[in-house]
Amino acid sequence: MLKSMTAFGRARKLSSDNSLDITAEIKSVNSRYLDCTVKISRMYSFLEEKVKAYIAESGITRGKVEIYIGVDVLEQKGVEILLDTEAAKAYIACLEQLRDTFDLKDDITVMKVASNRDLFATKKPEDDMERDWAEIKAVLSEAVAAYNEMRANEGANLCVDILKKADVIKANADKIKTLSEADIAAYPAKLEQRIRQLLKDFDVETTEQRILTEAAIFADKAAIDEELVRLSSHFGVLREIVNSNEAAGRKLDFLVQEINREINTIGSKAGNTEIAHLVVDMKTELEKIREQIQNLE
Repeated sequence: MLKSMTAFGRARKLSSDNSLDITAEIKSVNSRYLDCTVKISRMYSFLEEKVKAYIAESGITRGKVEIYIGVDVLEQKGVEILLDTEAAKAYIACLEQLRDTFDLKDDITVMKVASNRDLFATKKPEDDMERDWAEIKAVLSEAVAAYNEMRANEGANLCVDILKKADVIKANADKIKTLSEADIAAYPAKLEQRIRQLLKDFDVETTEQRILTEAAIFADKAAIDEELVRLSSHFGVLREIVNSNEAAGRKLDFLVQEINREINTIGSKAGNTEIAHLVVDMKTELEKIREQIQNLE
């Protein structure tokens, strides 16, 4: 069945050499397109595009997806810390200007300057970067697996609910068909009685053929057979899409528009109060289906 766009997944584990404590979280909400943002420790910001590519390869096609990856370094291995000398000079000059301008206490120390992390860059060997990505990807994979499991479970529940509501609409359509056929069958007798009474009041005569012609015109205008057939076909397609494994939220949204169009046409042709009430119930259930579809990928 289709998957939900609202879910959450989390995983945490140590790297194989116990030097990194890695946490990966992924969560998402509804969106027309795939909108992926990544928050990751600054030292590993170079992995952002790799993370996005991995998410796209994981079969996630829609949703506003937020990914958080935290990496606590328990033991530094192969890391080189570099000082941005020019930035440090400019930073110290600004501190001195601030001191002199406002006659502040001179407490510009090494530790004060070193507290500005922007003055330092962390450099890792290429081999270490690839090793760390492999470790991070393993944890991310577990988080994505938990996330996809929740998406599948939520999607299955949504699909079951959508099909139940579709069955309610179909049951109402069957009732409308029976009522419509009864109305059309009874109309000639009602029309004849009405016309004869009217003509009697004005002392005018009419023919049986004229009454039959008027009844045929009414039957043609009130007939909803085509709408009911198309409606039944739409619900067959709805069930096929819901039971598929492909992302089809947009397709379902279009299909609901077509179903709504047929229900509106049936309502416009209805000359029966009971049919009108059933049409209102159908539109209410269809709106609930539309809301549920917004959550499907």
